[in-house]
Amino acid sequence: MDHLKPLVLLSLNTGLRRGELFNLERQHIDLEHGLLTVVGDTEGNKTAKARHVPLNQEARTVLADWITYKQPTGLLFPGRQGRRLDNISNGWERLRKEARLMDFRWHDLRHTFASKLVMADVDLNTVRELLGHAGLDMTLRYAHLAPEHKAAAVAKLDKPILNVVPISVEDHR
Repeated sequence: MDHLKPLVLLSLNTGLRRGELFNLERQHIDLEHGLLTVVGDTEGNKTAKARHVPLNQEARTVLADWITYKQPTGLLFPGRQGRRLDNISNGWERLRKEARLMDFRWHDLRHTFASKLVMADVDLNTVRELLGHAGLDMTLRYAHLAPEHKAAAVAKLDKPILNVVPISVEDHR
């Protein structure tokens, strides 16, 4: 089984950075509870804090199939001689060309994950937590994908508030 397909699918469904995927170990995967742990302060992880990423059904299936097939005990996606995978450029370029994806970087899979969440009405703070951003400023670049939130916000003013008596102009005389 080619390691590139599960790596791509996991990136699309978890938003993990490439280095975070390379660092994953079998012990970081909890299929029973549907959680993946990104260990903090490791190569490929930009923050020192660990984070727990919930797994959707596709990510669970990909991981379950990979674990069943490879039976990893350490690194989930080891490179040569069991060391940390550090380069998938050749495979990625081949895949990109076959799929006719011009100017598409691995990191764009992470952007796709975030964009899909925002377009599905997931609030920006939750997207920030899932991506592992320390502050909201990095996540705000996705805000333009949900302009309907502004319209929905002001539309809430159209709904009457209970127990409020309307005041007329005559009441103020």
